[in-house]
Amino acid sequence: MPFLPTTLSRGLFASLVLAACVGMACAGAAHATPALAQGVVWQPDNEHTDPRGDWDQLGVRDLLVQWTAVDGVAFVPGSGLQDAPRMPDWTRIADEPWAKNVIVGLAGRFDEKSARAGAAQLVLESKAVEQARPPVHVTGWYFPVEIDPTWTDASSLRPLLDSLPRPLWITVYDRSNVGGVALADWLAAWLPKDVGVFLQDGCGVYAREPQVARLYADQLSAKLGPSRVRVIAEAFRPKEGGGFRAATAQEMAPQLAAYHGYRTYLFDGPHYVSPALVRDLLKIQADSH
Repeated sequence: MPFLPTTLSRGLFASLVLAACVGMACAGAAHATPALAQGVVWQPDNEHTDPRGDWDQLGVRDLLVQWTAVDGVAFVPGSGLQDAPRMPDWTRIADEPWAKNVIVGLAGRFDEKSARAGAAQLVLESKAVEQARPPVHVTGWYFPVEIDPTWTDASSLRPLLDSLPRPLWITVYDRSNVGGVALADWLAAWLPKDVGVFLQDGCGVYAREPQVARLYADQLSAKLGPSRVRVIAEAFRPKEGGGFRAATAQEMAPQLAAYHGYRTYLFDGPHYVSPALVRDLLKIQADSH
């Protein structure tokens, strides 16, 4: 006959079961494999309108769309701008496990110099694509005019950024190696306090090592606040003869390890982060535990 706890012992029995469950949960949490990345970037162009990948296996749940219009061509219908030859299947994208939360890029330019010079026009185009927002779970907006301290007139962006939707994010990098403290002070002097920053780590062009990029992130976080800082892990490297290739898992793994604790986004998924690279990164992680 099975044991049936008495009224008195039921409370003790329940407590023991609860304690056991909590213990198992804690043990499971202690041995859980940490996410290697939280986000992936997608830079739409005419050849990359159908992003597919298994980035969720790395822990990715966030999608950062670089832009929804570039050079006057929109990847969302109904903006009033010229439609791209092929539109993304936004409904399918919204159902992907790596796109549970989407930061929607506004209007940009392929050429950085043109983007900076025409930032006011890009704000107008951004408002058009904002109204034609894709049917995804929008958790923020991204203005794709990248900044660094060599842009001496970057502070002119402030009133333009003030007119864009919130939550809002921008990208920053350090081409001239002024250092994280100087970069943070420069941003704090003019960037609206409710605008978040994606820090490009610079590893893709060998500008710095992951440990140095981590120091930059820490210094930005100390000045701007940790909730305003996320990291872009560049998943490419220069290719012999010009252009770029996908980084190897051995090249990427130190980046992802260095940024643990920050929301880290892979740039960019469709171009550089293949299923093979995902498998190799997971194998390196498994072998290290």
